[in-house]
Amino acid sequence: MITTNYLIIGSGVAGLTFAIKIADCFPNKKVTIVTKSNADESNTKYAQGGIAIVTDETEDSYQKHIDDTLICGDGLCDVEVVKIVVTEGPKRLKELIAWGAKFDKTAKGNFDLGKEGGHSQNRVVHHKDQTGQEIERTILDQVHQKGNITVLDHHFALDLITEDNQCLGAFVLNQKTNEIITFQSDFTILATGGIGHLYGHTTNPIIATGDGIAMAFRANATIKDMEFIQFHPTALYDTSIGSKFLISEAVRGFGAYLRTKNGNRFMLDYDKRAELASRDIVSQSIDLELKKSGDECVYLDCTHLDLEAFMKHFPMIYERCKSIGVDITKDWIPVVPAQHYLCGGIVVDKNGKTAIDNLFACGECSRTGLHGANRLASNSLLEALVYSDKIYNYLVDTTLKKKDLNPILSDWKLGKKPKISSDYIVKIKTELQLLMRQNAGIVRYDSDLLKAKEKLMQWQDEVKTISKNNEICSELYELYNMITIGNLIVQQSIIRNENKGSFKKNN
Repeated sequence: MITTNYLIIGSGVAGLTFAIKIADCFPNKKVTIVTKSNADESNTKYAQGGIAIVTDETEDSYQKHIDDTLICGDGLCDVEVVKIVVTEGPKRLKELIAWGAKFDKTAKGNFDLGKEGGHSQNRVVHHKDQTGQEIERTILDQVHQKGNITVLDHHFALDLITEDNQCLGAFVLNQKTNEIITFQSDFTILATGGIGHLYGHTTNPIIATGDGIAMAFRANATIKDMEFIQFHPTALYDTSIGSKFLISEAVRGFGAYLRTKNGNRFMLDYDKRAELASRDIVSQSIDLELKKSGDECVYLDCTHLDLEAFMKHFPMIYERCKSIGVDITKDWIPVVPAQHYLCGGIVVDKNGKTAIDNLFACGECSRTGLHGANRLASNSLLEALVYSDKIYNYLVDTTLKKKDLNPILSDWKLGKKPKISSDYIVKIKTELQLLMRQNAGIVRYDSDLLKAKEKLMQWQDEVKTISKNNEICSELYELYNMITIGNLIVQQSIIRNENKGSFKKNN
């Protein structure tokens, strides 16, 4: 058994910034980060756009950012939470800069602010088209400087340990040794990111399988708003299954047009903001156009833009397009919507507390009330920074109420069990991804959702039995988590009858 004061599950911006602050405040306390891949592999790393923060109060204001967030959330945001997150943004940005993060500046030395869909002003602070990577680099560098932080990569959290509605730690599989380790912690923070791999076509990395939400659900935490799934309108189109390369929303903010194969600039027919409408509207519009035409993709036209300025702002996007034979000076970029962000998750209060004592959640796995029915572009890194700080401030002043831990591992330790076939896992995962895309995608139908529910319940029972009778491995548990998440999405989609934000259901 490993004892630690703070157990953080996940290594994105939310978990790491909390770790840095708590380690600085309590140099004699142990902070342990477990992450199932490399420490730098997280959704944070793939965030191209930036952080939405009010930095120019002559053109912009907190109220404008609040209003844009509320409009995008379609009436379901928690107004008080929106105000807190928006107004605390500048402080959190200063911290990142103090830690060494670099953001693009103009010739005059001001932030070179981008504009994205749903924003009324330029307010997105960025580092070219690799903002997430720059933030991840900065905070990991800080983490490695702290003597009381231990980072355990390739450690997969299996389940939380709870007793009398109190979290006591977690069972974690060391993927290198295939050993199950019991972590006893004073406080546990879930910062496990999103669910994108559940859909196959996603901008998320392959590790985004909803593990934290599934664990929290099994521990009886409250899970809400799982039906609100944001599809990014413009992922680079290819025929493969798996993580998609994102063509940042900032490219449309920069002036790119969306066109059908025959050249029609169709967004003008759907919304007066055209390409700069919020993501739900752009994704649903593309979905409708593709259903009408039967085409596989639509196109992003950048041919009228200043090439030199484009290459300066979007070097990674330019190079990726070039590598697949798309010359943006004369070719349109083929794009399709792909699963991008989950607006719901583990319900937390304004201090990041879940319904389970000593268990906290932040980042994409949490449901704070900021996003409502639809997330405003570049509000997610902002939310992660603000809520990891909220948890930190709360725990600085919190006295531990804890029971002794006497975990029973007999279920996982009884004798030698056979290994599950990897072919079985791949087969069910592929079928699951197709089911979610077809039955719980951008536009949903009750008949499809009910069929999906039946299939998911069948898989859930099957995988639960297999887990008991076979050797535990991370791939099997990931599949179990993905099926759990699929069930939550489908069941909460069936319950919701009103179309809001990113949720659209036709009866």
